Amino acid sequence: MKTFMANAANIERKWFVVDVEGKVLGRAASEVAKILRGKHKPEFTPHVDTGDYVIIVNADKVVLTGNKMENKMYRHHTGWVGGLKEVKARHFLAAKPERAFELAVKRMLPKNSLGRQIIKKLKVYSGPEHKHQAQQPEVLELDI
Repeated sequence: MKTFMANAANIERKWFVVDVEGKVLGRAASEVAKILRGKHKPEFTPHVDTGDYVIIVNADKVVLTGNKMENKMYRHHTGWVGGLKEVKARHFLAAKPERAFELAVKRMLPKNSLGRQIIKKLKVYSGPEHKHQAQQPEVLELDI
């Protein structure tokens, strides 16, 4: 008996389309992170990128629960002294809904070179249209 270890030669990748209209941001992001990482496959290997490609549509119609629209802050630092910038979730989702979903998923992935490789397989669009029809993606319904 030998333990199976996935490598780049024996990984089959699929494309999935996920419509997140009316879904809760964090719950949808955790399911998408699981698919990107490859944890839904029996050949999952922790140190190898075994995940699939995911296309997110309708990211502008995602929902935040509770008072997160007013209380949640998106922060970044410019690198200058006193350069901490804060934006409320309401304004951030109105201006950059794609970026909000990308950040939610990215923060659920490993913080190393594997995570940087995995996040490249995520494609996020604010409307119902996407430009990946040639890959013949499967429609995936999230169970959340």
